[in-house]
Amino acid sequence: MLLEKSSEWQNTSRIKEFILLGFGNTKNINPLLFILFLTIYTVTLSGNLLIITLVMMEKHLHTPMYFFLSNLSYLEICYTTVIIPKMLGTFLSGKRSISFWGCILQMHFFCTLGATECYLLAAMSYDRYLAICRPFHYVLIMNNKTCILLVTISWINGSFLITILTSLLTQLTFCNRYKIDHFFCDFTPLVRLSCSDTWMIESVALMTSTVGLLSTFFITVSFYALIIRAILKIPSLDGKKKAFSTCSSHLTVVSIFYGSLMFVYILPTTGKFEDMKKGFSFVYTVLTPIVNPFIYSLRNKDIKEILRKEFFKFGTFSDYH
Repeated sequence: MLLEKSSEWQNTSRIKEFILLGFGNTKNINPLLFILFLTIYTVTLSGNLLIITLVMMEKHLHTPMYFFLSNLSYLEICYTTVIIPKMLGTFLSGKRSISFWGCILQMHFFCTLGATECYLLAAMSYDRYLAICRPFHYVLIMNNKTCILLVTISWINGSFLITILTSLLTQLTFCNRYKIDHFFCDFTPLVRLSCSDTWMIESVALMTSTVGLLSTFFITVSFYALIIRAILKIPSLDGKKKAFSTCSSHLTVVSIFYGSLMFVYILPTTGKFEDMKKGFSFVYTVLTPIVNPFIYSLRNKDIKEILRKEFFKFGTFSDYH
């Protein structure tokens, strides 16, 4: 027994890095993947920074809806920055290793941002509920103080829940298994590598996901059920279209985000489902942040009008010179 434990500690001391298996053997197409992900990263940053800049510069966008939208865009920038730069380095160098603490930190920041986004999407659904179902009380309730409070609570709750998991994760023992079958350091693949008893951390993870993921999901769905019911009661077709247009962008984003998230954490973790989970992880970690700015831009009259004016000004200025 003593020899066994001693051997385990020796093995543990050798674990100084993990290997991210990513999407399999992609050595021959690494240059193409580098160009693809660099393009995705550039477009994601540009699109989300554009939304943040427009909200800051245009006074008539200084409303709760756009305040939440700019915070969501900031989250999306952080999301991709946690994951994609490491992937770009891997495609360039061919080295798939990541240090032990680098992996822990990537997992911590990624999960914190994910949990925060769940709360932020719930706050945005509450904002849309008040705007459509309680329009006369909207200005009174959804003031600057309330908006800042909701965003602050989102960040605090997201950080608190994941900090608990991270602290428990650092107490696990990792022996001689160091290959992570994923393209980034996610919580479940990391826990699966541990040779410790993981009952405690898995139980806590279940509780935190219930509090952070399922509760915010049901809150968001409940608000949208009330919103849809209110829209259906509007007598005119134009009135229904106008009301629905104010929340359609957010509803689309919520559907993509939670849809892919649910598949990742509900599907079994073995066999063919493992590759499917990677695909859905790719959707909500990489594709969603790049798609969101386009969804809000193409389905939002205010942003489309501002962009049209700015392009017109730029075109006039170019012609003049």
